[in-house]
Amino acid sequence: MILRRLFEMTALSELAANPGYLLMLAVGAFLLYLGIKKQYEPLLLVPIGMGVILANLPGGTMGVVPADWVHTAFSGMDPEAIKALDPKVVAHMAEQSSYMNLFEIAHEYGIMNFLYYSLIKTGLLPPLIFMGVGALTDFGPMLRNLKLAFFGAAAQIGIFAVLFGATAVGFTPKEAGSLGIIGGADGPTAIYTTLKLAPHLLGPIAIAAYSYMALVPVIIPFVVRLTCGDKELKINMKQMDKKYPPKYEIKNLKAAKIAFPIVLGIVVSIFVPSAVPLLGMLLFGNLVKEIGANTFRLFDAASNSIMNSSTIFLGLTVGATMTSDVFLDWKTLMIVGGGFIAFSISVAGGIYAVKIYNLFSKKKINPLVGATGLSAVPMASRVANEIALTKDSSNHVLQYCMASNISGVIGSAVAAGVLISFLG
Repeated sequence: MILRRLFEMTALSELAANPGYLLMLAVGAFLLYLGIKKQYEPLLLVPIGMGVILANLPGGTMGVVPADWVHTAFSGMDPEAIKALDPKVVAHMAEQSSYMNLFEIAHEYGIMNFLYYSLIKTGLLPPLIFMGVGALTDFGPMLRNLKLAFFGAAAQIGIFAVLFGATAVGFTPKEAGSLGIIGGADGPTAIYTTLKLAPHLLGPIAIAAYSYMALVPVIIPFVVRLTCGDKELKINMKQMDKKYPPKYEIKNLKAAKIAFPIVLGIVVSIFVPSAVPLLGMLLFGNLVKEIGANTFRLFDAASNSIMNSSTIFLGLTVGATMTSDVFLDWKTLMIVGGGFIAFSISVAGGIYAVKIYNLFSKKKINPLVGATGLSAVPMASRVANEIALTKDSSNHVLQYCMASNISGVIGSAVAAGVLISFLG
């Protein structure tokens, strides 16, 4: 009797009854392997991987439950029991009920659901992380090479290509928009867009977005090999600058770097208001950085304590949405494949934009500049620079790649605003 009670106390019976738990634990372990052993974006993949594991430990009550479970009228009821009720009874109960407050959610469903519904579902953490990204970003390379910033815009083609493709294979327009945003290579943007358009897909889309961001050192070289020749990759940007020096130079770069986030924020708020929550926080973070000593405490908080805390909670809670019921679905597999296609098309789109430009310009641009028109700053630029150095040890393209790379951050946020405006 005692042995039986001890066995029932463990999760062994549930693991045996539902092999999906074991698969999800393996997925979480794989994400931890990528983050720890391979050192692919450990600040992101380690909390996400641990969140997946915690959510799939039977009886641990650490998995995030769907929003429609948190009505007070249905709290504590088995989902299958709810489905068995008469539809009229369910409708009446829903009308008479109100959503649980955060304290009730914490008591009924545990701490992870409290964190998810208070920090993620409200859309709080993605803008806070963008504020930290802005504080860590230097717009100087882009302002010195504004022409190259257009290739960051061209790289957003993957977002819209997959949007139409996903719609054609059966996704709803909102789901397709959430899938397409993976092509922007920006985790917070993907999460924010998905919360607005298709919150039921948040787990797989966030996992795909962050996983492909971590795999930038694999994906960019793969696409470059398919689209570029050695002659193109040997184009030396510094030599081109000496041969064709820029006609205009910014005389007071510091003043320009302070004015830029203010002006851009106003312009974007007029034309794409939906992008303001993300882009506005990005630009604010950058502004407090560029002002200097007078706002150092704000810069330090945005780039350190606030961003680090936000990253921890975002990773854990997003990982906790990946329960076996969510992951073991055909849409999840389609999201994983579609995310890779979106990411690859974005890289290729930037490369071909450079190729087209080179057809009409004497001053040639290395296609690697276009390959970095993503939001994965600065990893994409570092990867592109390493590729260039393997072809020519004197060909340093990092600062040029950063110009399109930084503009890709802005471009992905604007693209998200466009999607939310049209599909939301």
